[in-house]
Amino acid sequence: MNRALDLFCRSVETIAGVLLGAVTVLVVASTLGRYLLAWPVPDSFDLSRLFLGACLAWGFAVIGLRGGHIQVDLLAETAGPRLRRAIDAFAWGLLWLLAALLTWKMFGRVHSALVSGETTFDLRLPIWPFLGLIWAGIAVSLVTIGVKLVGITTGRERVMSADGFELDEASRGLR
Repeated sequence: MNRALDLFCRSVETIAGVLLGAVTVLVVASTLGRYLLAWPVPDSFDLSRLFLGACLAWGFAVIGLRGGHIQVDLLAETAGPRLRRAIDAFAWGLLWLLAALLTWKMFGRVHSALVSGETTFDLRLPIWPFLGLIWAGIAVSLVTIGVKLVGITTGRERVMSADGFELDEASRGLR
């Protein structure tokens, strides 16, 4: 099961990385076109912000399994194992609730763009597929955060600091 989750997480990371690469190529091409040829890439602003949003959403999904977000755990570090697990479960439950609300609101935004026929400025591309890609990343985060939350509440998993996580990956030959 752990191997399947690692594979899933790597797939999600790959999607986020490809999206980030697309944003980078788009911005560089548009900048070079604008300043060297006086011809920017059409819709580069709209597309880059939509791809960047998708990249962030899919990166957010990685947080669920990796737990690599910013941690301020002064209280949790000094607590005993049971209290620490309760604090971690509360924090991850709150994160799951935030992701659920974000998924719900983002789905409403996708639906709104689909019904209204909202398009990009230059090429008139419909934006609902891009918003759907953002929604999908956030929806996947519900699954990844939920898996982590179940692992914490059952005691099968604990939240590691970023340093501890990197050491664990290095010992397994993943870094």
